[in-house]
Amino acid sequence: MGLIESLKTAFASSAPNERPDTGSKGSYWCDDCDVRIRDIDLEGEPVCPDCGTEMRFERSTGRNCAC
Repeated sequence: MGLIESLKTAFASSAPNERPDTGSKGSYWCDDCDVRIRDIDLEGEPVCPDCGTEMRFERSTGRNCAC
């Protein structure tokens, strides 16, 4: 098998990239501490557990988001 065929095979192989839909719409982030809490894991107000500042909400863009 040549180099070109090896590359074609590697790129053609299918890997499952579908993630389960957990109902999450995004995550809350603390820009100062780099803390992330998914919206479905948050209990109460979106306040950073490390520094106490309000966290910002960032929406995910579908089921393949890295959130």
